[in-house]
Order: sequence, then structure tokens, then C-alpha cells
Amino acid sequence: MPARPPLTTLIALSIALAGCGGDGPTAPPPVATHAVGVALFYDENGNGTLDATENVRIPDAVIEIGGRQGRSAPLTGEAIIEGVPAGSQTLAVRASSLPPFFERPAPVTLVVPQTGGTAFLPVTLPIGPNRPNTYLAFGDSITEGDGSSDGMGYASRLERKLQAPLGRATIIKDGLQSSRSNGGSDRLPDSLTVRPAYTLIHYGTNDWSRAECKINPPCFTIDSLRTMVRDVKGRQSLPVLGTIIPANPAHSFNPPERSPWVSAMDVRIRELARAEGALLADLEAAFLRAPSVPALFADHIHPNDAGYEVMAQAFFDAIVHPPAAAAAFGGPELFKSPVF
Repeated sequence: MPARPPLTTLIALSIALAGCGGDGPTAPPPVATHAVGVALFYDENGNGTLDATENVRIPDAVIEIGGRQGRSAPLTGEAIIEGVPAGSQTLAVRASSLPPFFERPAPVTLVVPQTGGTAFLPVTLPIGPNRPNTYLAFGDSITEGDGSSDGMGYASRLERKLQAPLGRATIIKDGLQSSRSNGGSDRLPDSLTVRPAYTLIHYGTNDWSRAECKINPPCFTIDSLRTMVRDVKGRQSLPVLGTIIPANPAHSFNPPERSPWVSAMDVRIRELARAEGALLADLEAAFLRAPSVPALFADHIHPNDAGYEVMAQAFFDAIVHPPAAAAAFGGPELFKSPVF
């Protein structure tokens, strides 16, 4: 029997044959990929261009290109998207990831690798001639800030929260002591002359003290709030409607039937927000999630600093975070005709 060739010879022969080609498929050359930098900015004047004064950025939005995606960072609005194939790619913003009311830009074509640095994409708000980044806090003595150590209530706390991810925010505090919702609807048109981009409404606490509201709810409360929301939309401001915060359940001034009255009224307020296309800041739910509701109050109805922090966070979440079901909050149909 002839001697077998050594194993090393067989291996060398196999490599040589493989190098000579054959009938097997040839792997395509790898596609080059690159990182793409994109930033979302609030285009305040709607001209599609980043102007020197437009320094508000949009955080936590999903940006997609070439089958890859990234999420914009707080304050800078920037996303670095890795692994994007070279060539012409469509760059788009996922609408459902934007804060409520913001309108995404149309998709654009970007050549990868990009030249000229970060690509800036504009997003807009349908606020007409109103003042960008201006928020009107409208309500009674709770909005005024009674019970807080600095007298600013939730307003200053919310202002700081909004400035952190966006870059700029100014809150105008407009609370009137002891006022009820029907009085609020009467005075709101004058208050809207400051032309806020957003109007934050928290009314109804003092309605409890009217006998007609205790006996025949919702009395004038829901009609008054509906009028306010429609007035806000009529001025092209963006309405944010708060539920009534609970009364302090541990305070002797509050009878046991007050808390159920607030809860029943808030059921109607939630439905009103859905029907009218307003954002809902569910303040009652935020208070009731706290380990101790009485610990959030300075007296029978006014929050302390901890309570105002809860209010600020609830308004912040409503303004900045996309709702679970955008259609329930109006979305692009914000200024649709009222349903009733």
C-alpha cells in the first residue's frame, strides 16, 4: 500500500485549491457604514432654518435613518446614530416620540457620510402669533402658591423642570385668591392677552364651597372649564387641563364627603380633556400615588413645598412626555371643531 501524504501536505493542498476558485458563491464586499449626527430644534418662527435665537432643543425623540435609529438627548437635542450605510438615506423623526403638540418635519434625504457637521431638523408648534416657550399658570390661590415657602407654588418648580431638557421656559403665574371656576372663565380672556404658548388650567377647588355644587354637581364647574379650554384654543394657545387636587384628608376642616366629590368631578375633567383635545395633567392621581397624602399639605387645601413639587412634575410630564395614546389628546386635530 502506498504511503499516505502527511496531514500538513493535505491542509496546504486544500488551501491552494480554495484559492483557485470554484463554483461556490462569492461573498459581496461589505457595505461601509458611518455615524450620523442629528439634532432637533424648536423652529419658533417656522422658517425651517436654525436661527441664532432658537436655542430650544427637543429631547427624547426617535430619529431614524438607513434602518438605524437614535434618541435625542436633553438640552442638546442631539442623537448620534451609528452604523448607517453609505449613500442616500431618508432621515425622519418618529411622530409618536415627540412631545405633545409638536409637529415633525417632513422626511429629508441625507447623503452618508455626511458633510458639514450635525444635521439640524426643525419641529414646530401650532401657536400662531403667541410667545414661544411662555407658559401661563392660571387658577386660584393654589396656582398663586399659597402654602409654599417661596410663594411661587408649582410655577417656579415647573419652570426649572422645563428649562433642564428644553433650554428655555418662562412661566407667568396668574392665580386669584378664593376664585371659583366660573370667575376664572370670566377673567381668562384678559389673562390670555400675554399670548402664552401654553395655558395651564387648575380650577374647581373652591367650587366645593358653593351649595349648588355640593347638591347638584357638576354645577358650573365643567361648563366653566370647557369655556376656558375653548378660549385658550381660540387664541391658538395650547391647553393643559389639570384635575382638581384632593383636599387634605387629615384636616378637620374637610368633611369626609369632600374627597369623593373631588374624585367624581375629576372623572368629568378627564373626559373633558379628551373631548376637547387638551393635554391632561392628572394632579389628583399624582397626589394619591404619594405614600402619605396629608404630608403634601400646608393646611386643609393648599399644598406645601412637597405637594407643589408633585404638581410641577405632573404638569411637566403632560407637557414633555408623549401620551400613551396621542389621539386621546387631540394631536394634529388640536383645533378641530368641538364635539359638544
